[in-house]
Amino acid sequence: QVQLVESGGGLVQAGGSLSLSCAASGRVFSTYAMGWFRQAPGLEREFVAAISTSGTSTTYADSVKGRFTISRDNAKNTVYLRMNSLKPEDTAVYYCAAKRRGTVYSPTVYIRVGEYDYWGQGTQVTVSS
Repeated sequence: QVQLVESGGGLVQAGGSLSLSCAASGRVFSTYAMGWFRQAPGLEREFVAAISTSGTSTTYADSVKGRFTISRDNAKNTVYLRMNSLKPEDTAVYYCAAKRRGTVYSPTVYIRVGEYDYWGQGTQVTVSS
């Protein structure tokens, strides 16, 4: 089992940047594919970005492509989300998620909420106009 703790959220003006971190417990972080999702009030949780176990594969939602970057440091058990050119519509609670793969060599990324096994508690990102 893995526990996930997000940090780095806050209030930023439109056009600004934020970096989110997600620290994972356990010794097998490198065998989990990771993802970032977000949920705005009254809306369903939606996919933002995902990264494979070794970090060789990434994918993004169209709404954030070119502005957000997902990365991971397996030595630090941490996945990151760098968010640039933020817009008011990026305002949401951001969650990181982990999917067991059992190997460090899986290039697959996952974009559906139901595909993930573990979730963090979320961190609020608010972008003012």
